[in-house]
Amino acid sequence: MSSRAHPVDGSPTTDGGHVPMKPSPTRHKVGIPPKQNMFKEFMYTFKETFFHDDPLRDFKDQPKSKQFMLGLQSVFPVFDWGRNYTFKKFRGDLISGLTIASLCIPQDIGYAKLANLDPKYGLYSSFVPPLVYACMGSSRDIAIGPVAVVSLLLGTLLRAEIDPNTSPDEYLRLAFTATFFAGITEAALGFFRLGFLIDFLSHAAVVGFMGGAAITIALQQLKGFLGIKKFTKKTDIISVLESVFKAAHHGWNWQTILIGASFLTFLLTSKIIGKKSKKLFWVPAIAPLISVIVSTFFVYITRADKQGVQIVKHLDQGINPSSFHLIYFTGDNLAKGIRIGVVAGMVALTEAVAIGRTFAAMKDYQIDGNKEMVALGMMNVVGSMSSCYVATGSFSRSAVNFMAGCQTAVSNIIMSIVVLLTLLFLTPLFKYTPNAILAAIIINAVIPLIDIQAAILIFKVDKLDFIACIGAFFGVIFVSVEIGLLIAVSISFAKILLQVTRPRTAVLGNIPRTSVYRNIQQYPEATMVPGVLTIRVDSAIYFSNSNYVRERIQRWLHEEEEKVKAASLPRIQFLIIEMSPVTDIDTSGIHALEDLYKSLQKRDIQLILANPGPLVIGKLHLSHFADMLGQDNIYLTVADAVEACCPKLSNEV
Repeated sequence: MSSRAHPVDGSPTTDGGHVPMKPSPTRHKVGIPPKQNMFKEFMYTFKETFFHDDPLRDFKDQPKSKQFMLGLQSVFPVFDWGRNYTFKKFRGDLISGLTIASLCIPQDIGYAKLANLDPKYGLYSSFVPPLVYACMGSSRDIAIGPVAVVSLLLGTLLRAEIDPNTSPDEYLRLAFTATFFAGITEAALGFFRLGFLIDFLSHAAVVGFMGGAAITIALQQLKGFLGIKKFTKKTDIISVLESVFKAAHHGWNWQTILIGASFLTFLLTSKIIGKKSKKLFWVPAIAPLISVIVSTFFVYITRADKQGVQIVKHLDQGINPSSFHLIYFTGDNLAKGIRIGVVAGMVALTEAVAIGRTFAAMKDYQIDGNKEMVALGMMNVVGSMSSCYVATGSFSRSAVNFMAGCQTAVSNIIMSIVVLLTLLFLTPLFKYTPNAILAAIIINAVIPLIDIQAAILIFKVDKLDFIACIGAFFGVIFVSVEIGLLIAVSISFAKILLQVTRPRTAVLGNIPRTSVYRNIQQYPEATMVPGVLTIRVDSAIYFSNSNYVRERIQRWLHEEEEKVKAASLPRIQFLIIEMSPVTDIDTSGIHALEDLYKSLQKRDIQLILANPGPLVIGKLHLSHFADMLGQDNIYLTVADAVEACCPKLSNEV
């Protein structure tokens, strides 16, 4: 403390009493906000929590007819942007729609296999849900359909309940039930303005979870890539590799490996070409479809399926049949469907909203997160009734959609029409499509989900975040997808609890030749005032952290007193708490301040508060703590408080 101290006459009197308080004549008192009506205060808090974006502002002072139209546009944004739709926009949407259709068709067939479903259900899920989203969604760029991570998660959770091989009909019914309740979950979160709940899954946890899921998905594709017939049903890396090497001597098919490796090389090369030149974005977009066409033709003319190359075989022709009657609304499977649906819906929602916000920021427009959730939810509810499983926003397809120059959600409609035509006329052509090419397409699609650069940045910026990232990653690849997700959520919540229950505090010092007081660790040149200890609390003070805050302040005081004693400096007579970051305080927090005040009184140290906010100062007055402390011991700034404690300091600064 001696190296930081100003030589001022702030020493105690000979009889051990306080230095007289001499407030500056220009001192401004801390304002006390007018007493709020309890109902108005509750409504304000409610509005800021659930309606912070003021969604009804456009409805004010409007005639009934206009309000009706605004309400219709709010639920169905297509009535808003559709009025200004032009042929120029359609041209961009047509190109992008055809491009993402060429990408989604082969992907959908592969993703359905991840969910242990027949390939046709992947195509079904890229027909109905995009049409619903195009009418209700607000993102111009997001491309809707099945995605790898959600397909794997859904397949894993469903298989834990029902074996798809022994009970395929029950498995399918449970898949539709889970999809229905995934949609209900998403729509409910949006309708009740609870979208902030998905923010509890931190970016770091998502990076780790996605990376682990990508590796798990890639490993699962080794069955089709190597032509293995007997493969483990587990998803952890040890079980998968054990299954792969056990089949090495007699279970691998060299023709299958040749097809898979050749076309995976082609797909990766096309991706590199697309990255090098933005004008060639279409190359990696159509590469999967080209791979399917060429490989299917090759297998057909060589009859490689007779040599052990596994193929798709029969793919039903026709549009989605109704599946409403297949959804469980009673029985034991209802609870299973709800549980699986909630988990799958939350993950799908997190991915879709993140994608929508990313591309909206790139094009400088806003999307309403809650409306997006309603749109995503409704498309899955409708989808569950038309033989679809959980659909959401696909990052790879959305990126291609963006690069292709999409203008509106019409690109999703174009994609839907292409998928419809495929279902009606082209499905028989996929009979000889080798499973190896589908495995190669999926491996190529999930590689970008392994974001090493993001993980490195997380490690550099926040070690606790990195623990969440790594925990989710290893949980997925070494245990299971659901355990990895559980770890991701648990660590995210643990971080929140840690930050709430253990807020940061800092000792402040004066920046030379200013009246500014800052953290002495951040500003080594800042000097502390003899006889005064200034501490800043960087959080609201609630029941969850009030005891910690009090104990941490007392520990700071104890440490400084030891330093003062060792350096033979004037003892600490004033403890100033800088309250600017304290946005709120509850009764536990006030009791903690009372206990601190009483403890300091016994040690002949005066407690002083600096710059409490309106909410805090109002509660301090209502609880009469301000009267206990004394109005003269509450100051507008730290500088005012220090000047009152040590009058001569202001002349030396």
